[in-house]
Amino acid sequence: MNVLRYGIVGVGNMGAAHALFMKDIKNAKLTAVCDIDQTKLAKAVAEYSCTGYSSANEMFSSGEIDAAIIATPHYDHVPLTIDAFKAGLHVIVEKPIAVHKADAMKMVAAHKKHPKLKFTAMFQMRTDALYRKIKELISGDELGKIMRVNWIITNWFRSQRYYDSGGWRATWGGEGGGVLLNQCPHNLDLFQWLFGMPTKVRAYCALGKYHRIEVEDDVTAYCEFKGGVTGVFIASTGEAPGTNRLEIVCDRGRLISENGTLTFNRNEIPVAEFNRTTDTMFGTPSVWNVEIPFGNDPAHHRKILQNFTDAVLGKEELIVKAEEGLNSVELANAMLLSSLKDKTVEIPMNAAEFETELAKLVKNSKFKKKVGKAGKLDMSSSFNR
Repeated sequence: MNVLRYGIVGVGNMGAAHALFMKDIKNAKLTAVCDIDQTKLAKAVAEYSCTGYSSANEMFSSGEIDAAIIATPHYDHVPLTIDAFKAGLHVIVEKPIAVHKADAMKMVAAHKKHPKLKFTAMFQMRTDALYRKIKELISGDELGKIMRVNWIITNWFRSQRYYDSGGWRATWGGEGGGVLLNQCPHNLDLFQWLFGMPTKVRAYCALGKYHRIEVEDDVTAYCEFKGGVTGVFIASTGEAPGTNRLEIVCDRGRLISENGTLTFNRNEIPVAEFNRTTDTMFGTPSVWNVEIPFGNDPAHHRKILQNFTDAVLGKEELIVKAEEGLNSVELANAMLLSSLKDKTVEIPMNAAEFETELAKLVKNSKFKKKVGKAGKLDMSSSFNR
């Protein structure tokens, strides 16, 4: 195989974006698209000169594609991915990989039956130079022992027009969650990629606080990690201008990512050593304020697509193994479960407990969704550092 032939399932916002990206991917070709919306399908077929299908399984078995990109509403990710594996296809799945942990585990189990097939998740933020630099500093022990992490990620503002643009959006039955499952999978993935999974979560999630929706649009979560590290994760789609500030407090000072800069307030003497040896009662270590360069290499979906293509063709290893997507799903589930049940949730969490709770929310929902026309679409303003 010299060229990887792609088929995209779902040509809505993200599916259409992937189709557009495909022209920039070396050794790749978009040969088919699939959507149940005949208008969207016809437009994509005409625009990208490929075959159109209204049935995913028909496309999977057509012999026209080698890999599938799953860019459908969340609940469809699991059955479509499993069907693609059965058809012998490599798979890229959009975030989140599943609505809840139990379903994510089904995907992981299905992939184990087809170990020769490549499986990745669209966590393109791991390719961003900023977060790769933070990962490098942590892995290289430049920060010393981490004591506390805070991430305020509230620049995910979404208007009511956004939520009204699709009947599935922001409903328990259509999406399975709100800001945690739609906007924050990237941040939750980075959170666990950088700091590991917490052992306990206590969260407070407000449902429809800022919008006419039934799912969460405002979250404050407290996390405990092994070794005494604590963390706070705050997210919202109702604040403007919003904040994106990641603060890592460590033995050697404080690392801050905000407004496109990475600043290290570095203690001349590590905190633990200063605490142990100083003869002063009120003094603190002297600090060097260092701005750390990380290059101008932002995240791109194209990087994941190119990496996946090269991995299938045997040229390199995957940047993201989709199985790792289970962690961000579990974090989102644990935060929501903690709030719904008003309790601390231990991780690994009970997947069946959340699945049952979500099923109740879907069954008992009395929310009447008002669907309007989609507003102006500018995906470039959707992705942020």
